[in-house]
Amino acid sequence: MAANQTDIEPGSNGTETLDKTALFDIPILVSVTIICILLFLLGVTGNLITILIFKRYKDMRSTVNMYLTSMAASDILIFLGLPSDLYRIWKYRPYIFGNFFCKFLVYLSESCTYCTILHITTVSVERYLAICFPFKAKIMITKKRVKIIIIFLWLLAFVTAGPILSLFGVEHLNGTQPEETKECTYMKHTAESGLLEAMTWVSTVYFFIPVFFLTRLYGLMCRKLWKNKHEIQAPNAANRGKQHKQTVKMLAVVVLSFVLCWLPFHIGRILFAWGGLEKERLYHLSQYFNLISMVLFYLSASINPMLYNIMSQKYRAAMRKILSPREDQQSRNMQRSEQSSLEGTKITSFM
Repeated sequence: MAANQTDIEPGSNGTETLDKTALFDIPILVSVTIICILLFLLGVTGNLITILIFKRYKDMRSTVNMYLTSMAASDILIFLGLPSDLYRIWKYRPYIFGNFFCKFLVYLSESCTYCTILHITTVSVERYLAICFPFKAKIMITKKRVKIIIIFLWLLAFVTAGPILSLFGVEHLNGTQPEETKECTYMKHTAESGLLEAMTWVSTVYFFIPVFFLTRLYGLMCRKLWKNKHEIQAPNAANRGKQHKQTVKMLAVVVLSFVLCWLPFHIGRILFAWGGLEKERLYHLSQYFNLISMVLFYLSASINPMLYNIMSQKYRAAMRKILSPREDQQSRNMQRSEQSSLEGTKITSFM
């Protein structure tokens, strides 16, 4: 399940404030709200600029960047759920957005999370092929095929997240006024039947198996690059190896940031599934994991443009052009006059 949607209830340890409708103490709520708003501004702006850069500049239209553009779109969609999440931590009931938005926002969040995992895994496989089997990669990896793969990844993410629609919805406490106590949460029958716990473990496996696979994949790529470094190579091959190294380094940092942002949530979710609702200590502990994971969830959706800016000189230069329209126009005019560059698919690097 998405990081910000594991069930949260007010505890008995001082968190029942604001007329018993807030989940945590006000200083915590204010701090989390400010952080999330800043992440929203950074994330939406940064990902929009990323999409604009990769679409506008031909030298940035590699197959790797096609995946990164799709990931940027996914990260923007994730922020659609932020208003609802902030409302829920401030006032978990009544939920004012309705049953449709409750289900849709949880589903969208889960789908985009799966989509990111699938994109990271697929682009890493592509890099593995380009480094370890370069001649096969030139034949196999084309922009047309990458577009088809990206569409398939989105469809797969939306299909595999489908069960979430039946797990969450707006419910109210028995014997109370529905308009006053309705909240967006998991459906009680799913917890009693074991469906919620089963989906929790399935989603956790969805995270850990790709992480294990990616660790192995990047190990193989690093070994290949290390081996090539100590072999005598032609200038073109050496330059291509340097580009591969830069790209792998950048993607490895993206993967690492994703893992670090998501690991606390999965620890909290395992505690939730293991402890169950009746084990109060584990349950309340999981709520603080959930609050931290919500912040990290939106951090993971906003951090990639910052990483690109830090690690890629080409990205920084392109961003300066985007933010300086006059300089951008002059540069594009020069590019048109020098348009004798090679056509075809670029599968080498982001840098």
